[in-house]
Amino acid sequence: MYTDHEALRFLNSQKKLKGRHAAWSEFLASFNYVIKHKAGHLNQAPDALSRCHLLLQTLQTKVLGMENFKDLYSIDADFKLIWSQCLHQPYKLFHIKDGYLFHGHSLCIPRGSNRLAIITECHEGGLMGHFGRDKTLNLIQEKFYWPLLSRDVGRYVQGFRVCRMAKTQGTNAGLYSPLPVPKAPWEDVSLDFVLGLPRTQRNKDSIMVVVDRFSKMAHFVACHKTLDASHIADLYLKEIVRIHGIPMTIMSDRDVKFMSYFWKTLWSKLGTRLQYSSAAHPQIDGQTEVVNRSLGNLLRCFVRRNLKQWDLILAQIEFAFNRSINQSTRRSPFEIVYGRNPLTPLDLIPIVQQTAYNPDGEQRKRYKSCISRYRTKSLNRMKSIARKLTDTGRR
Repeated sequence: MYTDHEALRFLNSQKKLKGRHAAWSEFLASFNYVIKHKAGHLNQAPDALSRCHLLLQTLQTKVLGMENFKDLYSIDADFKLIWSQCLHQPYKLFHIKDGYLFHGHSLCIPRGSNRLAIITECHEGGLMGHFGRDKTLNLIQEKFYWPLLSRDVGRYVQGFRVCRMAKTQGTNAGLYSPLPVPKAPWEDVSLDFVLGLPRTQRNKDSIMVVVDRFSKMAHFVACHKTLDASHIADLYLKEIVRIHGIPMTIMSDRDVKFMSYFWKTLWSKLGTRLQYSSAAHPQIDGQTEVVNRSLGNLLRCFVRRNLKQWDLILAQIEFAFNRSINQSTRRSPFEIVYGRNPLTPLDLIPIVQQTAYNPDGEQRKRYKSCISRYRTKSLNRMKSIARKLTDTGRR
């Protein structure tokens, strides 16, 4: 018996064998054999067979229930005329692909329960956020189309009782004081805390809210209200720095001493010898107020029964917030930062997957650059508009 493992030559001479060695020694005892060593570079064929890689299993998930659309288009009241015309040639933005009718890149949905199912998923799905008509409509229009879609979404959202009870109207106070427009994602952030929440079984009663001022992407981190600047710095390092790096500025309504010690602790945890300096610039911005109000609405919509388990659904709330479309840019924070939106259950529909746009590396780079330039222009424009609108009626 030849082996490239030299230590196995002494298998039969060992006094005490344990585990795998004992089992194999007992099995080999029924054979008459001698163990000889053979160098690895001379033992290539058996070595390759012993290291043969097994094929990995891939689990593919898809949403079912839309295969019958092909038979419905020809009898549907909304699409039968368009379908008959598209059988010969494309009509306006309508065309047929693989037996399905599309309006641009959006799949046409015939009348029936599928329309309500799509609206329900985009409004109250586990990764959505019970948002209003416009944001829910934007999510649906990315992938689907049918006549009077806006009307159907408006009626559904307006009649949804949970949202009417959970969402409140804020009281305007104070003049709008905009900050300078950031130049890139996660260079300028705001830090705030939502306090007074029911204590969970995991001893959490507060949320650390970190918002990127450029993309409006937010991270919601469950914590305890008694955490000092040192613990907050440790939490910030684990949840924010590991993903986005160190920001150039941090806006917070905490006092100067707290933020100074926060920076000092964070700097020491990084293990760097570089020197830094920090300066206090008293400024205010309505961004944190808006995000905190949205977070409160999302919590009330998602947490309906057990109020002491809000920290378990915080990840879903964060995803829903970052996936929603920003009205000023018509883009989600995810798309502004990463150049694309993450998948949701609706993206697992095979028909939608086939029509998805998958740019290459260079196209994605140019696309992200265009988004950044457009975002900067939008922030400047919205800042001037917001000042005029929000200062009216404020004290």
